[in-house]
Amino acid sequence: QVQLVESGGGLVQAGGSLRLSCAASGTFASINAMTWYRQAPGKQRELVAEFTSAGRTNYADSVKGRFTISGNNANNTVYLQMNSLKLDDTAVYYCNFVGREPRVVGVQYFWGQGTQVTVSS
Repeated sequence: QVQLVESGGGLVQAGGSLRLSCAASGTFASINAMTWYRQAPGKQRELVAEFTSAGRTNYADSVKGRFTISGNNANNTVYLQMNSLKLDDTAVYYCNFVGREPRVVGVQYFWGQGTQVTVSS
């Protein structure tokens, strides 16, 4: 059974940096994409960054040039390097894997438990 575990969140001053990690345990037949989402209080969950199986990356406009997503397909781990953090980056960050476990038909979506990132002034 696949489980995702995030780490690396915390409290940081504006302008600082944090690096989030998400490691997946269990077995995948395939992974289509590894992504990071975030949800701030009172707001909808939004896509922050995506790393596809082809190695392509996509970013929300609000984080372009500041955040970098990278993935390690060998050990099913995805990272999010966050630089020049702003107050608006404060949120719970969730990793999400899109893929399929062995003997399962159809695409599955796996979520981590979330890690809090708080940016202070």
